[in-house]
Amino acid sequence: MGIEATKASRNGVIISDEPRINDEIRVSQVRLIGPNGEQVGVIATSVALNLAKEANLDLVEVAPNAKPPVAKLIDYGKFKYNEKIKAREARRNQSTAEIKEIRFRLKIDEHDFDVKKGHVVRFLNGGDKVKVTIMLRGREQSRPIGGVELLQRLASEVEEYGSVESAPKQEGRNIIMTLAPKGKKVHTQSEQRRRGDQSRAERQARQAARLAAKQEAQAQAAADAKASVTKTSAQKNTTKEGSNAEDEE
Repeated sequence: MGIEATKASRNGVIISDEPRINDEIRVSQVRLIGPNGEQVGVIATSVALNLAKEANLDLVEVAPNAKPPVAKLIDYGKFKYNEKIKAREARRNQSTAEIKEIRFRLKIDEHDFDVKKGHVVRFLNGGDKVKVTIMLRGREQSRPIGGVELLQRLASEVEEYGSVESAPKQEGRNIIMTLAPKGKKVHTQSEQRRRGDQSRAERQARQAARLAAKQEAQAQAAADAKASVTKTSAQKNTTKEGSNAEDEE
């Protein structure tokens, strides 16, 4: 069961979006869930608080609207930290797409059309949305169908790289269409992150191996030194014993 943040609002202003924990829980009884998800049952809130203190955990209200409210024993600080990490990873995985704009004239020659189409393809390949605008002048405003056809032709010719997000529509003197990329930027970023993580893991493994080898060498050197000292001490004792024996003779 996940933690449901309690939200109280007054005049549309959020007062709190955090769950109640420990002494903030004022009800007389709670349905307690243990730290491993086990169902403890309905017990007095004071007893649940004592159990939390004994386990060095927090009593967190996870379902405030239940009768009685459901509370769980967790390490709330660790939980918040993990949630922060998850939110950071989610932001990293989001595509930071921009909206580029390309303007066409209704009476555009083939060369200019191909050039501008190339720009559209480049933007879409870069993972950005493209707002395509047909600018109508004078009498062209009375015949917008030509602009719609031009935009439809463009969409058809770049469909390998992007799809129509917003169909052609007239806004004042202009006809506008929005194209969205087919996710290449997201895939590219994911692949780059995967390679980066793999490279980082390999680098950390090499560092750990070097550290282990160094520690092993130091331990071996210490053992050799100790053995050498022990051997020297034994030799001295043997020599001393031999000398004493000669004196006695």
